[in-house]
Amino acid sequence: MAQYFEIHPDNPQPRLLKQAVALLQKGGVLAIPTDSSYALVCQLDDRNAVDRLRRIRQVNDKHHLTLLCRDLSELANYAIVDNKQYRLMKLATPGPYTFILDATKEVPRRVSHPSRKTIGLRVPDRKGTQMLLELHGAPLLATTLIAPGESEPMNDPQAIRARWEHEIDAVIDAGACPLEPTTVLDLTPMGAGDEPAVLRQGAGLLDRIGL
Repeated sequence: MAQYFEIHPDNPQPRLLKQAVALLQKGGVLAIPTDSSYALVCQLDDRNAVDRLRRIRQVNDKHHLTLLCRDLSELANYAIVDNKQYRLMKLATPGPYTFILDATKEVPRRVSHPSRKTIGLRVPDRKGTQMLLELHGAPLLATTLIAPGESEPMNDPQAIRARWEHEIDAVIDAGACPLEPTTVLDLTPMGAGDEPAVLRQGAGLLDRIGL
């Protein structure tokens, strides 16, 4: 039975989020709100939790998973980033953008794209999620919470609990999320002097970052 943490969207309670972090550290998979939709998250370095996350979401190893980070200071451990790429991301974070970058050797092979060796990365603009990441002290691996056979992400925390209560360890309820997905930008072409590739136009505005 999944635990249920109801937190205030603007003043999240650290006591509840510490309990959620304890579940993550024990190998838990949680449903959490972000600035685009609810997401499934787990620890990056926990093989069993990553496998569970993929099974719940029913995606294979070719599906890009995303690192949720507090800020860009954690970038260098997980992605290879040049100055031009960093300046673009600095304009866009925190916010509803996902960046595809070349992964470093610190990223386990099982969570990077198998053929391209890339990783998705985002810095969400949501207070509860930011506090969760701060208390955890490291990025979390995430995927949008979309039920198998559906195309739209789930947005109602009560419905998420009812649907997944025997498969996940907890739901963090901070109210509904926007249902518009992140804008996905592949920044790897910038390493060769080309422009970033827009893989998906979502909530993140391109003119905000000069594209």
